Amino acid sequence: MSFVRRIFAAALAVASLFGPARAADAPAGCVPEAAPAQADGRPRVPDALAPYTRPEAGVPPNKRTLAGLYLTSRDAYDMVREDPAAVTFIDVRTRGELQFIGMPALVDAHVPYLVEREPPAWDAAASTFALARNPDFVAGVARVAARKGLSPSATVILICQAGVRAARAADELTRAGWRAVYVVTDGFEGDPLPDGPRRGERLRDGWRNAGLPWTTRLERSKMYGLD
Repeated sequence: MSFVRRIFAAALAVASLFGPARAADAPAGCVPEAAPAQADGRPRVPDALAPYTRPEAGVPPNKRTLAGLYLTSRDAYDMVREDPAAVTFIDVRTRGELQFIGMPALVDAHVPYLVEREPPAWDAAASTFALARNPDFVAGVARVAARKGLSPSATVILICQAGVRAARAADELTRAGWRAVYVVTDGFEGDPLPDGPRRGERLRDGWRNAGLPWTTRLERSKMYGLD
């Protein structure tokens, strides 16, 4: 960890003496109050988290969010390891992706942002089964956070395949009043190589390509819909 990050980590440790935002801090069913805003209307990033927040200028437009909070996979790993009790780490991909591709070992739970339509429908353009937004997504994330004793004012990290889906999921949480929703911009698999003999393969960046801990052995307690 760099000197700057060590300084901010120390600040985070001091802040932790007073405890992270807890679900018990607000009456059940209340909409969380708005986070302190910057001049552009976005939530202000707590000083202790600033070293982890990547500038938006380096984020592709389709991965940008309302909150403007971005992490690389390595940043996400460091943030979770720094204080796992204060962070809710969610994988928003489909069940099939987790089952056949794997998932980060450190995630708290799987809560899909998109789910297969019922009854099944076909997406001709993508040549696959059509997906729809999960109407239970925000509530599902809230249940995971509550199990850790955390409220919508605590930090949430979302990861998907390569950052686009997680960005849209983050916007939904932000609109619902969640204060500090981060997106892993390179996702679990990373982006496809733009050229060369392995063009199109997802070998550029990403959690798995960075050698961070991941697994194909799924834990029932982390799976969505099995409560």
